[in-house]
Amino acid sequence: MPLALYALTAGAFGIGVTEFVIMGLLLEVSADLDVTISAAGLLISGYALGVVAGAPILGALTGRWSRKTLLIALMVIFTLGNLACALAPNYWALMAARVLTAFAHASFFGVGSVVATGLVSPDRRASAIAIMFTGLTVANILGVPFGTWLGQAFGWRSTFWAVTLVGLAALAIIAAFVPRDDASVGEDDSGNTLAVLARPQVLLGLLTTVLSWVGVFAAFTYIAPILTRITGFSESAVSPILLVFGGGLIAGNLIGGKFADRWLGPAVLGSLALLSAVLFVMSFAVHEKVAAVITIGVFGAAAFATVPPLQMWVLEKAEGAGQGLASSFNIAAFNLGNAIGAWLGGAVIDRGPGLGAVIWIAGLVPMAAFAVAFAAQRMEHRRTTRETVCDPATS
Repeated sequence: MPLALYALTAGAFGIGVTEFVIMGLLLEVSADLDVTISAAGLLISGYALGVVAGAPILGALTGRWSRKTLLIALMVIFTLGNLACALAPNYWALMAARVLTAFAHASFFGVGSVVATGLVSPDRRASAIAIMFTGLTVANILGVPFGTWLGQAFGWRSTFWAVTLVGLAALAIIAAFVPRDDASVGEDDSGNTLAVLARPQVLLGLLTTVLSWVGVFAAFTYIAPILTRITGFSESAVSPILLVFGGGLIAGNLIGGKFADRWLGPAVLGSLALLSAVLFVMSFAVHEKVAAVITIGVFGAAAFATVPPLQMWVLEKAEGAGQGLASSFNIAAFNLGNAIGAWLGGAVIDRGPGLGAVIWIAGLVPMAAFAVAFAAQRMEHRRTTRETVCDPATS
């Protein structure tokens, strides 16, 4: 894999730390800025909404930029956003800085996916996407725990100062190693660029992504209370168990990329079926400690095994004008799924069967994603067959 691909991985690492590290610093932020813990928690929601909003806004503003120029600009936004977080004088300034930082998220992963696939041979494109997303998984395993420790030891602002330095390093690495490309990213006029979002296969791909990650985050958001209140672990045991989950993320990400390179359609369906099955098994396994740890690792692998196939599917169906925009929207779809999943899990706890039912209900949602993906592939197969029959050159 070329060095430029690892430059994208460095940027993905920094963005991953910024997105998730705030979860471990809610108490410090709420105490320092004199807000409730629930208000501090809205900094997570604000970031997610910034990701969703950033995809169309930056897509419309930067459609004619070269990909390298856009990636550099996104890392500048990311770095300045984290600097603003570190300097934020009050809660609302911190919220605004978080939203600003989030604007870079979807476009970076979206355009980065396009760049990554262009750096390798066609039979390794999904693996290239997986390598870039490894930065996100490593951020969860190493960056977030270290950032949490740093913020707890030296104040939450120190974490954002550190991530600002990560952003500067990633900016320099991307500028040095990502190859130059044309002055235009290959998009036509804005009408053709936006038209890609009207393609049925692209829309179905985006819907599949949302549904798959509703299931992931409905379960993952409440994994700590599940482990302590249902499985019976102490609170101090949760962090080591989450390291097992993080190891599964890395393994599943790379394995999903390998399978998607060879059999993209089956990889999409297979990863969704696996995710649903693992969640159903986990709903029983969490009642026994050893089984719970094992299935949480497998859950991490199943969750991220869906990422390269889903991202590659949308890229393939958005080939041509608007590919970068569609790719960015798919990253926003992952984050929309995160937000809906967290809400769904909370609704099951507060107004439904309760905490014990969260995981098996989460397992139902990837089944819906599987149904959408299966229908999309059947539609594509019928369309291809019809075109083959009607094409005189093939008869």
